[in-house]
Amino acid sequence: MKGTVGLRSSVEPRRLGPAAVVAALILAGCAGGGDDVEQPTAATAPSTTATTSSTPSAADTTNSTSQAPATTAAVRTTTTTTAQVPSTTTTSEAPRPEASTLERLLELDRPLVIAHAGGDQDYPHSTIYAYAQAAAAGSDILELDVQLTADGVLIVQHDDTVDRTTEATGRVDELTLSEIKALDNAYWFLPGRWGDQTQPADEYVFRGVRTGAVAPPPGFGPDDFSVATFREVAERFPHHVLDVEIKLQSGSDGEPDPRTGLAAAEVLAAEIADLGRERSVIVASFNGETLAAVNELAPGVATSPGLDAMLAWFLSGEPLDSRHRVLQVPLIFEGVEVVTPELTERIHDEGRHVWVWLSGADVTETAEFYADLLERGVDGLIAGRPAEAVAATSK
Repeated sequence: MKGTVGLRSSVEPRRLGPAAVVAALILAGCAGGGDDVEQPTAATAPSTTATTSSTPSAADTTNSTSQAPATTAAVRTTTTTTAQVPSTTTTSEAPRPEASTLERLLELDRPLVIAHAGGDQDYPHSTIYAYAQAAAAGSDILELDVQLTADGVLIVQHDDTVDRTTEATGRVDELTLSEIKALDNAYWFLPGRWGDQTQPADEYVFRGVRTGAVAPPPGFGPDDFSVATFREVAERFPHHVLDVEIKLQSGSDGEPDPRTGLAAAEVLAAEIADLGRERSVIVASFNGETLAAVNELAPGVATSPGLDAMLAWFLSGEPLDSRHRVLQVPLIFEGVEVVTPELTERIHDEGRHVWVWLSGADVTETAEFYADLLERGVDGLIAGRPAEAVAATSK
């Protein structure tokens, strides 16, 4: 998921010159980096220490390269709920998009809808259930963040801890796949309020589906509310292009560690090759070293530029790599309008495409909101509400 950005209704965005726009891109984490929303103060809840474990399916363990020592995740007290869940489209097989390669999608004479974490404003962040709903709504592309578990498996996960979406606490790189798979990835889901842990228990409408305490929506099962692996998403949605952001995990100093991006890039490149997904994946990261590794290990895979490349391109006219077919940028950051007509025109003049991402508690994503973005000339909407985005692009 992309970095912090919001369209603030109380602030009139201001347009700045090229240097200021680049500064905004850097601060926002263009093509990666950063948290999407400031995490609200979590409601105080008693916690116990327990070892989370389960027997993963074959799909879960296919790419586990080594078995790390068992680790322990702190698990919060679980409260079940029978609250009504959001509208669900039941589908046994994801509908096929209009095109199944990035090249073909970019050739379509219309804007594209890229489902942000599966549509995190409407459905539990990065779950198979969310991606299924996004596909059913007509999304062209599925967006996902990836990083490695303690035993070297590439999972779909934004934060480098499991704290924000599950009942447990702990670092992703200190938990094995089986431990992470046992968790309820929809534990803290609230429509339109990702990461809000301050509400009454019955507001968390999918809590308990993963554990079997609550019946799943028709056509789905408990596993569809777990933390997914990259391979699971790629195999479950074989005809959808995937927009994959490699996340850097924090080092001992609390700062993003580039070595974790390089390790994830190596695993991702191998999985893309094994799945034959070279033409249907685009990779993003704010870290240039990570993208360079992807370009070396998977030269046929498209990438979006990182921060340094964007800065050199914008300020000095340095050419971008030909594999950078798409630039992924925020709409607004701290009141600064990043996507200006000048920026969009320059990108188009180079034969490239611009996809706009947005997130934050102060953004209300509606069809009208998306329509306004399309009037700015953008080529893709990285949308938290894919059905609304599809409605906007269909007009």
